[in-house]
Parts: sequence; C-alpha cells; structure tokens
Amino acid sequence: MIASTKPSALEMEAIAARHPHLLQSSTKTRRRIFQVGLGLAVYMVFCWWFFSIGHVLANANWGIAGTYLADWVSYEVRPEIEIAPDGAMSVSYQRNSPLGKSPNPEWVALEKQTVTRTVETPAAAAPSPKPKASSSFNFMAPNAALGGGQGATTEQKTAATRTEEVVTRAVVSFDRSTRIEAADRLVKATHAGETLMMKVDGAETVTPEGPLPHWATQKRPGEKITLSLGATGWAEVEGEGVSIRNRFFGWANFLFDTNSPFFGKSYGEVASLIWSGDRLDPTRSNLALAWDNILFNAEWQHLDVWTKLLQTVVMAFVGTLFASFVAFPLCFLAARNITPNRITNQIVKRFLDFQRSVDMFIWALFFTRAFGPGPLAGISAIFFTDTGTLGKLYSEALENIDDKQREGVKSVGAAPIAVQRFGVLPQVLPVFASQALYFWESNTRSATIIGAVGAGGIGLKLWEAMRTNSDWENVAYMVLLILMVVFVFDSISNMCRSRLMGRKAH
Repeated sequence: MIASTKPSALEMEAIAARHPHLLQSSTKTRRRIFQVGLGLAVYMVFCWWFFSIGHVLANANWGIAGTYLADWVSYEVRPEIEIAPDGAMSVSYQRNSPLGKSPNPEWVALEKQTVTRTVETPAAAAPSPKPKASSSFNFMAPNAALGGGQGATTEQKTAATRTEEVVTRAVVSFDRSTRIEAADRLVKATHAGETLMMKVDGAETVTPEGPLPHWATQKRPGEKITLSLGATGWAEVEGEGVSIRNRFFGWANFLFDTNSPFFGKSYGEVASLIWSGDRLDPTRSNLALAWDNILFNAEWQHLDVWTKLLQTVVMAFVGTLFASFVAFPLCFLAARNITPNRITNQIVKRFLDFQRSVDMFIWALFFTRAFGPGPLAGISAIFFTDTGTLGKLYSEALENIDDKQREGVKSVGAAPIAVQRFGVLPQVLPVFASQALYFWESNTRSATIIGAVGAGGIGLKLWEAMRTNSDWENVAYMVLLILMVVFVFDSISNMCRSRLMGRKAH
C-alpha cells in the first residue's frame, strides 16, 4: 500500500513557520499588482474619454453597417413603379439589372389594361419675342440689358390623346409576410403582421392613412416614406411612385453575365448543352464558349481578377527573392564578429536602417511616381523595404553564432572564404531561409495594400471596386481569393521552414 505524499496540516504549519515567503505573497508584490491594475484602469478610462468612445457608439448608424455587410453576400433587384396623376402605372428596372434585358420576375405580379389617355407632350419650341431696349445701361442682368436673352425659347406643351397599355395594379412579394401593392394611387405595404396604407397624388405628396408602424419612417408630412423590411430589403414611397429594393442572398450572375447564351439556364441545362447540345456558336464547341463566357464575364471579370492576383503573387516572390540575394552579402559586412572594421559596419547598418525606416507603402508611392503604375513599382517597394529588414535580421543571426565551429575550421588552415562556408553558413543558412520564407508569405499580403496606390496587382482592382461604393460583392470575391492565397502560401511556408529546421511539418 502506497503512503500518501500530501503533507498534513501540522506539517504545513511547520513549513509556513520556517519559510513564510514560500506560502504568502509579500506586501510589496501585492502592492505592485494593485498599482499596475489601477494604472490600467485609469488608462482605459482616459482612452474612453479622450476618443469619445461612448459618444461614437451611441451615434453610430448601425443600420448602414448592416446594409454594408449585407452587400458583401447578397444583391438587390430594383423595380421602380412610376405612378402618373391619372393613376396609370409603369414598371422599370435598373440599367444593369441582374435579371437581364427583359426582366419578368415571378415575385412581381402586374395587371395591365389598354386605355386611352390624354398626356402632355412637348411642342415645337417657339422663339420668345425680343424686348425693345430702352437704354444702353440697365440695372438688370447683362443678358436682360442686351434684350432679355436673345434667341431664348419658351417651352410649350400640347395635350395628345393616345391608346396604350398601362399597369393598373402591381404586387411585389418580398416573402410570405412582406408585400407591397399599388393600385388606384394607393400603396398598401404589409410586413410583420401589420399593414400600412399610403395615398399618393402622382406628383409630390404621399399621405399615410393611420399611424406609421415601427418599420416605416417619414421625416415631414407629405415627404417620402421609407419602409425598412429587414433582411429582405426596403422600399421608398413617394408621390410619383415606389422604389423597391428586394434583396437576395448570393452573388448574381457569378458564372455567366446577362449577355451570355447560357444566362438564366439551370446547371443541368448548361451541362446538357455542353455535353450533347447543338452548337450555340458555329465556330467553337459549347464547352469552349462556356469557358470563354466565364473568363470574360463583364460583371465579375474573372480572368482580369485572376491575372491581377497572380501578378500580386509574382510581385511578392520576385521582390522577396531579390531582397534576400542583396541582403545576404550585406549582412556579413554588418555583422561585427565577421567584419571587425567599425566604419564598414556602421555604413552598412545605417544603409539598412534607411531602407527599412521608410514604409513599404511610401516606397510604393515613390516608385509609382518614378516608373508609373504597374508591378515594377510594387516589386521595387518590396525589394527596398525587405533588403533593410532581412539584412538586419541576417546580421543579428551571424552575431549569435557559435564561434567554436568557425575556430575549428580556421585551425586547419582554411582560407577566410572556406571558414565562412564551412564554419558559419551551416549554422545560419536554415535561419536565413526560414526568415525569407516568412517574408515571402507576409509580402503576399503587403503586395495587396501597395497595389491600391498604383503598384499593380489585385490591390488596384480591389481599390477600384471599393471606390464605386456599390460593387461590394466584387470586393468580397477578391478578399476571399486573397485569403485563399495567403492560407496556401502560409501552409507552404510553414512546411518548408519545418523541413529546413529539421522538424516535421504539422
């Protein structure tokens, strides 16, 4: 039977009596911990006050933030219902509608009727009579003094009667519980079990019938009413019509744009056409046509995005490679135990300091100005920054080597170059390669940033998409591609470093 090794209460008291410092924290240590905690608390309060964090959080427009995030993973279809003063309606869609040139979605139900309407049309403009000038000097505007706008025309309108097909009733169904119906200059919105009736005059005024629900807002009487319909979208009701924003999850037309013959077809139909269907283009197979339509998709520009992404990877690789080659000889001159000449050490170290003290982003601006926009500016920025950083890291690795190995090689009468080759390089070469691989992986991310200032690569493409403030799904697409590339190169870099350091990759 094994005896317990846990000391008894009497033994613990005896130990505490003999060595009180082992079981009790000293007053000084407790005071120091309290002071550090108090200092951190005071600093956090100061930051909260100095940066007005409470005010910023209270006044932040979280609705805009939610819409912004939704734009990354969804798209909108925007039917516009125009209402004339006589109650006749027409429905139109945005110019680049994801539904194509002739949209007819199932969730928009229209009732049409052929009617005879009297509408006002612009007549031929007639020149206005020229007023008689009574004086060469006039306190009126110069044009008035010269004859009241000579050559000006007065716009006239004439009433014309014509027969046309108009929309008499339009129903837009967002989901089972949300819909908007327009008919007879009356707009009915249903959402979250509540119904709102709004009367429009076909010109400027919209008047709600009854109190507004929590999902409807109107700043002033008669002005537009905004309907916030949650994740499914939103709408604006004005006196002359209704603007619908119906939101759908996903990326519209990711493979085929609206100009492709494969647009609007299901995956099964596309596969059938590629496998056994008649040729859509007599000059090439359906497979070649489908691949060409994907690459040159006008909305997503896959080929251009992939090319720019490859350009970013090449920029990072070439810039890091050249920086490693140049930093390798410079680090031997900067290491004090390799080159004992103090003047040479200081000159090389200050040169390396200069290169890395200027941020890669600033170097990219300089070289974009010098070489023009393109990958050469990005490669140069990476090369200059990493030469300084790698040179410093390499020289520090050299200064920390074990001199016994070098002295052993020197003791057999080896030449100075042989001493470095057999006494120094075996110790530092795995470290050099590991650091170069890490910088290659890191520069893949950095090349994206410097590309935004014109240094080429996908960064410029990303910045162009963000500037439109509407193509956020394209931004999400490129961000995902960048993340995938970073993950892949991070895995490759970790595997190579592990092998160089003599460990198995995990």
